[in-house]
Amino acid sequence: MSAETAPTMDVILLAGGQGSRLRPYTTVLPKPLMPIGDTPVLEVLLQQVGRLGVRRVTLAVGYLREIIYAYLEPRRAKYPFQLQYVTEDKPLGTVGPARQVEGIDGTFLLMNGDILTTLSFADLVAFHKAQGAMMTVAASRRRVDIDYGVLRLEGARIVEQVEKPSYHYDVSMGIYVIEPEALAHVPPNTRMDVPDLIRLLIARNDKVCAYSSDCFWLDIGRAEDYAAAIEEFERRRHEFLPEG
Repeated sequence: MSAETAPTMDVILLAGGQGSRLRPYTTVLPKPLMPIGDTPVLEVLLQQVGRLGVRRVTLAVGYLREIIYAYLEPRRAKYPFQLQYVTEDKPLGTVGPARQVEGIDGTFLLMNGDILTTLSFADLVAFHKAQGAMMTVAASRRRVDIDYGVLRLEGARIVEQVEKPSYHYDVSMGIYVIEPEALAHVPPNTRMDVPDLIRLLIARNDKVCAYSSDCFWLDIGRAEDYAAAIEEFERRRHEFLPEG
Protein backbone atom coordinates (compact mmCIF):
# COMPACT_ATOMS: atom_id res chain seq x y z
CA MET A 1 0.00 0.00 0.00
CA SER A 2 1.21 3.49 -0.79
CA ALA A 3 0.60 6.40 1.55
CA GLU A 4 -3.16 6.59 1.87
CA THR A 5 -5.56 9.37 2.65
CA ALA A 6 -9.12 9.19 3.89
CA PRO A 7 -11.55 11.41 5.75
CA THR A 8 -10.70 11.87 9.42
CA MET A 9 -12.49 9.09 11.24
CA ASP A 10 -12.59 6.76 14.22
CA VAL A 11 -11.18 3.24 14.29
CA ILE A 12 -12.20 0.59 16.82
CA LEU A 13 -9.90 -2.41 17.24
CA LEU A 14 -11.25 -5.48 19.03
CA ALA A 15 -8.51 -6.70 21.35
CA GLY A 16 -10.37 -8.27 24.25
CA GLY A 17 -10.72 -11.95 23.29
CA GLN A 18 -8.99 -14.83 25.04
CA GLY A 19 -7.55 -16.40 21.89
CA SER A 20 -8.38 -19.91 23.09
CA ARG A 21 -7.50 -21.50 19.74
CA LEU A 22 -3.91 -20.26 20.08
CA ARG A 23 -3.24 -21.69 23.51
CA PRO A 24 -0.76 -22.14 25.12
CA TYR A 25 0.71 -18.99 23.51
CA THR A 26 -2.23 -16.85 24.62
CA THR A 27 -2.00 -17.90 28.25
CA VAL A 28 0.80 -15.34 28.59
CA LEU A 29 0.13 -12.91 25.69
CA PRO A 30 -3.14 -11.43 24.42
CA LYS A 31 -3.65 -12.52 20.83
CA PRO A 32 -3.19 -9.02 19.29
CA LEU A 33 0.33 -8.92 20.77
CA MET A 34 1.39 -12.21 19.21
CA PRO A 35 4.61 -11.40 17.32
CA ILE A 36 4.65 -11.61 13.52
CA GLY A 37 8.40 -11.75 13.08
CA ASP A 38 9.69 -8.92 15.23
CA THR A 39 6.41 -6.96 15.33
CA PRO A 40 3.12 -7.68 17.13
CA VAL A 41 0.18 -7.99 14.75
CA LEU A 42 -1.53 -5.16 16.66
CA GLU A 43 1.40 -2.85 15.91
CA VAL A 44 1.13 -3.67 12.20
CA LEU A 45 -2.55 -2.70 12.23
CA LEU A 46 -1.90 0.51 14.15
CA GLN A 47 0.73 1.59 11.66
CA GLN A 48 -1.58 0.76 8.76
CA VAL A 49 -4.59 2.68 10.07
CA GLY A 50 -2.29 5.54 11.04
CA ARG A 51 -1.71 6.10 7.33
CA LEU A 52 -5.43 6.84 6.91
CA GLY A 53 -5.25 10.12 8.81
CA VAL A 54 -7.65 8.84 11.49
CA ARG A 55 -8.31 11.06 14.47
CA ARG A 56 -8.70 8.37 17.10
CA VAL A 57 -8.14 4.65 17.63
CA THR A 58 -10.05 2.93 20.42
CA LEU A 59 -8.99 -0.49 21.61
CA ALA A 60 -11.69 -2.66 23.16
CA VAL A 61 -9.70 -4.60 25.75
CA GLY A 62 -10.48 -7.29 28.31
CA TYR A 63 -8.34 -10.40 28.65
CA LEU A 64 -4.74 -9.62 29.73
CA ARG A 65 -5.40 -5.93 29.09
CA GLU A 66 -2.60 -4.85 31.44
CA ILE A 67 -0.09 -6.33 28.99
CA ILE A 68 -1.64 -4.35 26.14
CA TYR A 69 -1.38 -1.17 28.24
CA ALA A 70 2.23 -1.96 29.07
CA TYR A 71 3.07 -2.34 25.39
CA LEU A 72 1.16 0.66 24.03
CA GLU A 73 1.55 3.37 26.65
CA PRO A 74 5.31 3.92 26.17
CA ARG A 75 4.65 4.18 22.41
CA ARG A 76 1.63 6.48 22.61
CA ALA A 77 3.51 9.59 21.47
CA LYS A 78 4.65 8.00 18.19
CA TYR A 79 1.15 7.35 16.87
CA PRO A 80 -0.43 10.05 14.67
CA PHE A 81 -3.82 9.67 16.36
CA GLN A 82 -5.46 9.75 19.76
CA LEU A 83 -5.29 6.39 21.51
CA GLN A 84 -7.88 5.31 24.03
CA TYR A 85 -9.44 2.19 25.53
CA VAL A 86 -12.82 0.80 26.45
CA THR A 87 -12.92 -2.17 28.81
CA GLU A 88 -15.00 -5.30 28.45
CA ASP A 89 -15.67 -6.47 32.00
CA LYS A 90 -17.79 -9.17 30.38
CA PRO A 91 -17.64 -10.36 26.74
CA LEU A 92 -19.59 -7.95 24.52
CA GLY A 93 -19.11 -9.74 21.19
CA THR A 94 -17.75 -8.26 17.98
CA VAL A 95 -19.90 -5.14 17.79
CA GLY A 96 -21.08 -4.61 21.38
CA PRO A 97 -17.85 -2.80 22.37
CA ALA A 98 -18.51 -0.10 19.74
CA ARG A 99 -21.50 1.06 21.81
CA GLN A 100 -19.11 1.94 24.63
CA VAL A 101 -17.12 4.42 22.53
CA GLU A 102 -18.32 7.98 23.10
CA GLY A 103 -18.23 10.74 20.52
CA ILE A 104 -18.52 8.73 17.30
CA ASP A 105 -20.16 11.22 14.96
CA GLY A 106 -19.13 9.94 11.55
CA THR A 107 -18.26 6.89 9.49
CA PHE A 108 -16.00 4.57 11.48
CA LEU A 109 -13.89 1.48 10.93
CA LEU A 110 -14.36 -1.59 13.15
CA MET A 111 -11.98 -4.52 12.92
CA ASN A 112 -10.56 -7.50 14.72
CA GLY A 113 -7.19 -6.85 16.31
CA ASP A 114 -5.58 -10.10 15.13
CA ILE A 115 -5.62 -9.63 11.34
CA LEU A 116 -2.68 -9.54 8.96
CA THR A 117 -3.69 -7.99 5.65
CA THR A 118 -2.60 -5.83 2.73
CA LEU A 119 -6.14 -4.48 2.30
CA SER A 120 -6.30 -0.79 1.37
CA PHE A 121 -8.46 0.68 4.11
CA ALA A 122 -8.74 3.93 2.13
CA ASP A 123 -10.19 2.06 -0.86
CA LEU A 124 -12.60 0.21 1.43
CA VAL A 125 -13.86 3.45 2.96
CA ALA A 126 -14.15 5.12 -0.45
CA PHE A 127 -16.22 2.18 -1.75
CA HIS A 128 -18.51 2.39 1.29
CA LYS A 129 -19.07 6.09 0.73
CA ALA A 130 -19.70 5.65 -3.00
CA GLN A 131 -22.29 2.96 -2.27
CA GLY A 132 -24.10 5.09 0.29
CA ALA A 133 -24.12 2.03 2.57
CA MET A 134 -25.04 1.82 6.21
CA MET A 135 -22.41 -0.90 6.63
CA THR A 136 -19.77 -2.46 4.41
CA VAL A 137 -18.02 -5.78 5.05
CA ALA A 138 -14.55 -6.41 3.62
CA ALA A 139 -14.71 -9.80 1.93
CA SER A 140 -12.15 -12.34 0.75
CA ARG A 141 -12.75 -15.12 -1.77
CA ARG A 142 -12.09 -18.58 -0.33
CA ARG A 143 -12.15 -22.01 -1.99
CA VAL A 144 -13.36 -25.07 -0.11
CA ASP A 145 -12.40 -28.48 -1.56
CA ILE A 146 -14.63 -31.44 -0.75
CA ASP A 147 -12.82 -34.78 -0.77
CA TYR A 148 -15.98 -36.82 -1.31
CA GLY A 149 -18.64 -37.37 -3.90
CA VAL A 150 -21.41 -34.88 -3.12
CA LEU A 151 -24.98 -36.06 -3.68
CA ARG A 152 -27.82 -33.74 -4.66
CA LEU A 153 -31.08 -35.22 -3.50
CA GLU A 154 -34.76 -34.71 -4.14
CA GLY A 155 -36.27 -36.59 -1.24
CA ALA A 156 -34.50 -39.95 -1.24
CA ARG A 157 -33.78 -39.82 -4.97
CA ILE A 158 -30.28 -38.95 -6.18
CA VAL A 159 -30.51 -36.50 -9.06
CA GLU A 160 -26.83 -35.70 -9.34
CA GLN A 161 -23.43 -36.70 -7.96
CA VAL A 162 -20.49 -34.33 -8.17
CA GLU A 163 -17.15 -35.95 -7.46
CA LYS A 164 -14.80 -33.98 -5.17
CA PRO A 165 -16.15 -30.55 -6.03
CA SER A 166 -14.68 -27.17 -5.09
CA TYR A 167 -16.91 -24.38 -3.85
CA HIS A 168 -16.09 -20.69 -3.67
CA TYR A 169 -17.37 -18.36 -0.97
CA ASP A 170 -16.99 -14.71 -0.05
CA VAL A 171 -16.01 -14.64 3.62
CA SER A 172 -15.84 -11.75 6.04
CA MET A 173 -12.34 -10.47 6.85
CA GLY A 174 -13.51 -9.11 10.20
CA ILE A 175 -13.12 -5.55 8.88
CA TYR A 176 -16.17 -3.28 8.66
CA VAL A 177 -17.06 0.29 7.75
CA ILE A 178 -20.14 1.46 9.63
CA GLU A 179 -22.25 4.59 9.84
CA PRO A 180 -22.84 5.89 13.38
CA GLU A 181 -26.63 5.57 13.00
CA ALA A 182 -26.21 1.79 13.09
CA LEU A 183 -25.07 2.01 16.71
CA ALA A 184 -28.60 2.93 17.75
CA HIS A 185 -29.45 -0.75 17.16
CA VAL A 186 -26.66 -2.02 19.44
CA PRO A 187 -27.93 -2.28 23.04
CA PRO A 188 -25.54 -0.86 25.65
CA ASN A 189 -23.56 -3.21 27.87
CA THR A 190 -25.01 -6.24 26.07
CA ARG A 191 -23.28 -8.86 23.95
CA MET A 192 -23.92 -8.44 20.24
CA ASP A 193 -21.97 -9.84 17.30
CA VAL A 194 -21.54 -8.37 13.83
CA PRO A 195 -23.77 -11.01 12.14
CA ASP A 196 -26.60 -9.97 14.48
CA LEU A 197 -26.23 -6.34 13.41
CA ILE A 198 -26.05 -7.28 9.73
CA ARG A 199 -29.26 -9.31 9.98
CA LEU A 200 -31.00 -6.45 11.79
CA LEU A 201 -29.92 -3.85 9.23
CA ILE A 202 -30.98 -6.06 6.32
CA ALA A 203 -34.38 -6.59 7.96
CA ARG A 204 -34.74 -2.80 8.13
CA ASN A 205 -33.84 -2.49 4.43
CA ASP A 206 -30.70 -0.57 5.29
CA LYS A 207 -27.99 -0.99 2.67
CA VAL A 208 -25.30 -3.50 3.66
CA CYS A 209 -22.55 -4.04 1.10
CA ALA A 210 -19.57 -6.33 0.57
CA TYR A 211 -16.25 -5.01 -0.67
CA SER A 212 -14.49 -7.94 -2.32
CA SER A 213 -10.71 -7.83 -2.49
CA ASP A 214 -7.99 -10.19 -3.65
CA CYS A 215 -5.56 -8.74 -1.10
CA PHE A 216 -3.62 -10.93 1.30
CA TRP A 217 -5.59 -11.61 4.46
CA LEU A 218 -5.16 -13.94 7.42
CA ASP A 219 -6.88 -14.16 10.77
CA ILE A 220 -4.16 -15.51 13.08
CA GLY A 221 -6.65 -17.26 15.37
CA ARG A 222 -5.40 -20.79 14.60
CA ALA A 223 -1.87 -22.11 15.04
CA GLU A 224 -1.48 -23.00 11.35
CA ASP A 225 -2.65 -19.53 10.28
CA TYR A 226 -0.33 -17.89 12.78
CA ALA A 227 2.61 -19.84 11.35
CA ALA A 228 1.58 -18.84 7.81
CA ALA A 229 1.31 -15.19 8.87
CA ILE A 230 4.87 -15.21 10.23
CA GLU A 231 6.17 -16.63 6.96
CA GLU A 232 4.24 -14.17 4.80
CA PHE A 233 5.21 -11.17 6.92
CA GLU A 234 8.89 -11.98 6.66
CA ARG A 235 8.61 -12.52 2.90
CA ARG A 236 6.42 -9.50 2.11
CA ARG A 237 7.10 -7.08 4.94
CA HIS A 238 7.26 -4.09 2.58
CA GLU A 239 3.66 -4.74 1.51
CA PHE A 240 2.34 -4.68 5.07
CA LEU A 241 4.53 -1.83 6.32
CA PRO A 242 5.69 0.26 3.36
CA GLU A 243 8.28 2.89 4.13
CA GLY A 244 7.65 6.56 3.69
